[in-house]
Amino acid sequence: MRLKVERRWKKDTYTIGRLYVDDVLFCNTLEDKDRGLQQTDSLLWIQSVKIYSETAIPAGTYTVSMDVVSPKYSANAWYQSLCGGKVPRLLDVPGFDGILIHVGNTAIDTSGCILVGQNTIKGALTSSRDTFAALYSKMKEAHDRGEAITISIR
Repeated sequence: MRLKVERRWKKDTYTIGRLYVDDVLFCNTLEDKDRGLQQTDSLLWIQSVKIYSETAIPAGTYTVSMDVVSPKYSANAWYQSLCGGKVPRLLDVPGFDGILIHVGNTAIDTSGCILVGQNTIKGALTSSRDTFAALYSKMKEAHDRGEAITISIR
């Protein structure tokens, strides 16, 4: 399965994008501010530009794991019932740890992660839980079929 985030609206405190699943538009995304980082940048450069909890991850392509239990979300009853606390996690993001795809509405909810939903309010997402549940279901089906899951961020 190929996910693609197309960062479209880059603002001072957030970035709104479009998420495609196998080249089909699925939903909107919300991330922290895009500071122009690239996966190929040196770790030293990434660390010098990054502001903790206020910086979108470097653009690039990452493997997504469906097998890691999130310490933060595994105790949440909604996530526990939906996915057993196993929230999609991006692997090997230079200069960042614990980058997830999860529910949220504003940049305050991101901490570097990718939020999914519908961009019906300027600078925010709505319907995030429903959108995440639908996306998670598609991703879980692909995972269960043995498909690798990647996400490209541009």
